[in-house]
Amino acid sequence: MGQKVSGGIKNVGRETAFTFKETGLVHEFKMPVRLDVLLEMPPVSTAVQTANAWNNEDRSLNIFVKEDDKLTFHRHPVALSTDCIRGLSGFAKGLHVWEVSWSIRQRGTHAVVGVATKVAPLHCVGYMSLVGSNKESWGWDLGRNKLYHDCKNNPGTTYPKMLNSDETFVVPDKFLICLDMDEGTMSFIVDGQYLGVAFRGLKGKTLYPIVSSVWGHCEITMKYHGSLDSGPVPLKFLCRHSIRSTMQKDRLHRVNELPIPKTLQDYLLYK
Repeated sequence: MGQKVSGGIKNVGRETAFTFKETGLVHEFKMPVRLDVLLEMPPVSTAVQTANAWNNEDRSLNIFVKEDDKLTFHRHPVALSTDCIRGLSGFAKGLHVWEVSWSIRQRGTHAVVGVATKVAPLHCVGYMSLVGSNKESWGWDLGRNKLYHDCKNNPGTTYPKMLNSDETFVVPDKFLICLDMDEGTMSFIVDGQYLGVAFRGLKGKTLYPIVSSVWGHCEITMKYHGSLDSGPVPLKFLCRHSIRSTMQKDRLHRVNELPIPKTLQDYLLYK
């Protein structure tokens, strides 16, 4: 179950903009405005995170949600077994973002994250990329850098798309999953870099966060960041986003110097 990283490693950061241009994929890696607006917002409360955490009643029997941390599950060290757990909330509309914390050292040979319907399988004998193995789930294999959906009939595709055949992208311990049920897409963000759309065609379904794991004693945490309702982003949200983007994070502490009423200054700071 050990993880091997071979070939070159492509770091995702500012320097990769050159790679995007060279491959003609610049537009693929431009973060959608709605997503940018959502990520700018403060995270939801702990109560909302807990309401959107792992579902202890919808899991493989080799997994349990920790009593002292409802956002984290633990997998028992069972050999020759692939085990999944779904989230409490299913999403049919709106834009949703959650953070997954999964240590690189606890992933093993098959570590997959994504979304699934309510009927996707949660356990199988042996080791495999269970999420994405049939038509009921869509998954990103973190070790193989492959996207899977109905992989028994369709081969996996490389993700991120800018990877060359001799390169392996090491996904860090924490990353974001972005599910836009209005557009019918799922994408990922690593170290602040939007990696482009991973899956399309999800519209009209109700999908739940899911992971499949094989590593004994692994613990995976899911923190729901928040959501935006269906429909256009309100103009006041876009105005706030534009001003904050122009000022940039390192100057937001100077909002009180802007020649605008205190109420608007507070609005810019999400107070």
